[in-house]
Amino acid sequence: MFDTVIKNGTIVTARETFSADLAITGQSIAAIGTDLRGKREIDATGKLVTPGAVDIHVHMQMPLGDGVISADTFHTGTHAAAFGGTTTIVDFVDTKPDETMLDALAKRRAEADPQVVIDYALHMTIVPSDMDKLHQLPAVVAAGCGSFKLYMAYSFRLTDDQLYRALSAINKVNGLPVIHAENWDIICQLQREAIAKGNTQPRWHPRTRPPEFEAEATGRAIDIAAYVGTPLHIFHVSCQQVVERIAAARARGLPITGETCPQYLFKTWDAFEADGIAGTLPTCAPPIRDHVQQAALWTALSDGHLQLITTDHCPFSRADKARGLDNFTRIPGGVPSIEMRFPAIYSKGVLEGYLTLNQWVDLCCTIPAKLIGLPKKGDIAVGYDADLVIFDPTKTVTLSTETLHEAVDWTLYDGLEVSGWPTDVLSRGELIVAAGVAKMAAGRGRFIKTNGTFRG
Repeated sequence: MFDTVIKNGTIVTARETFSADLAITGQSIAAIGTDLRGKREIDATGKLVTPGAVDIHVHMQMPLGDGVISADTFHTGTHAAAFGGTTTIVDFVDTKPDETMLDALAKRRAEADPQVVIDYALHMTIVPSDMDKLHQLPAVVAAGCGSFKLYMAYSFRLTDDQLYRALSAINKVNGLPVIHAENWDIICQLQREAIAKGNTQPRWHPRTRPPEFEAEATGRAIDIAAYVGTPLHIFHVSCQQVVERIAAARARGLPITGETCPQYLFKTWDAFEADGIAGTLPTCAPPIRDHVQQAALWTALSDGHLQLITTDHCPFSRADKARGLDNFTRIPGGVPSIEMRFPAIYSKGVLEGYLTLNQWVDLCCTIPAKLIGLPKKGDIAVGYDADLVIFDPTKTVTLSTETLHEAVDWTLYDGLEVSGWPTDVLSRGELIVAAGVAKMAAGRGRFIKTNGTFRG
């Protein structure tokens, strides 16, 4: 007699799809078979049973300065994630110039631990002021941060020599570098030229960040990583030109991976043409591009040239977005996608024939967990954490601020009809969403150390 048995469902993993019962004891998957019995039984007839989705790229309560901070706290953001079937996230640690990386990690955990309703991990960010702290990386890895965020844009940008030094240090501790790749010098020049001509509207945001220079920066980062001998993960790929750089590197046997995000798969730069504040809302970086680029990204996912889908979830209020209404360079960048990602990728990706069921789970659950080194996450197997989604493929949800749970007063996907949605979600065996109703308490989530299995 098991604690919980999910009966009569269709289990979907990255490898196979089959009908079976799934049993849970304590916090772990205990058995997969037929005619299993439990103290609690959940009937999943007609439903899919998948691993909990894993989102390795989110920004909760991220401060930008001048009073601007991303709208979702660790509580509201993980609450929304759970409703969408995501049971593990990875956020970021930023170290101030006068503190150690371990102090910054402890501070970020102190923010997250009392709030999270699902499990989480953290990337350590390395910016120019951290270059004299690279000797601290072994202690950071020992404390549970096995991945490191690098920027090629904004004030966080590392120069090429700094990239080389950072990648070398990360490689020595068996870490995984993850990178925002854009050519910041050219972007700034194009922005200056646009503003000088009076082109200040939001539509100029994507037009001053050309795909050619996202690709150029990606290629440069790949070349430096290859010279160092380290793996490299490319964040938020928005265009075919970057896909081609990643595919070429992988064809050479290099351990390079890439992700894309829902904003690039469901929206195009036509959204910037909306009047008023609405035209500022799609702003993110790299930018949302045209229909041709969107189609190319779906093809890249289908063909395996992009390896996972994350969100880069970083929502700002309409009032914060409006700060850049008259100058697109001042719009805080980021969109909310944490709740819609898993079901929306099923709805468009699977139902429209871009992805198989197994690819859907692989892209959203299994590969993200393996890449970042999250043990016992992202798969359905005996001994793994009982992070599970009971997914109703017939349930239809129309996305809006009323149906979604993010703490922000807009959604980029307003009016999008999604076919298929989670009805029940379990985190380490605990039913945290039951028949669409929240059953989760703040602080029940736990910090998970990343363990470096991405090297395999």
